[in-house]
Amino acid sequence: MNLDIVHDIQTVYRKLVTATSRPGTLVVLDREARTLDVQMECLSSTILLARTVLDPEVSFKVISKAEEAVSKMINQLTYSKPVDLPEADFIFILHDASEEQMKEALKKAKVGNLLNPHESAMIILEVPDVTKGDSMILSGPGIQDESFLSLPNVSAWLAARNEKNMEFPLGIDMYFVDQQDRLIALPRTTQIRENGGEILWDMLQ
Repeated sequence: MNLDIVHDIQTVYRKLVTATSRPGTLVVLDREARTLDVQMECLSSTILLARTVLDPEVSFKVISKAEEAVSKMINQLTYSKPVDLPEADFIFILHDASEEQMKEALKKAKVGNLLNPHESAMIILEVPDVTKGDSMILSGPGIQDESFLSLPNVSAWLAARNEKNMEFPLGIDMYFVDQQDRLIALPRTTQIRENGGEILWDMLQ
């Protein structure tokens, strides 16, 4: 079974919209991932998202030891152009990126401007498991009251995310994919606090 560039990508797009509109909700991409005939130094879900969001009109950056090979593959599949971090519309932080590289990517990611807040970077971050890690409580648009979420290595990205998202509507949207081809979204509108701890970021303060 091969990827249907129309039907399967439309399905991935709908799932991406679902994840964005319902922050913290686990969305499964395994059926679509099984149709891929591309093997690369990144997760199948990363390739699916790249094929869904990239086109010749946008740009991207890969953060990985295999940056050159993965960038070439994404360019060939989507005709999107790899660029430097501050210019990238989409940033793919792969599983082998160091904590320092991750922080630098978030620090340099563009946040748009007040006239065009949509001209910000979308971050796709590979993790081992989107259900295991530090416990957080989410609230905000798309969440009824509160929801609970655990993600790996929160300390490596949360502070940088907080800083980028302080001046709403400017900010970055983050999407996490794992080895089981599952997706979770944390758009800039989502408020996060530690489970039982102080509020770490509150966009509405």
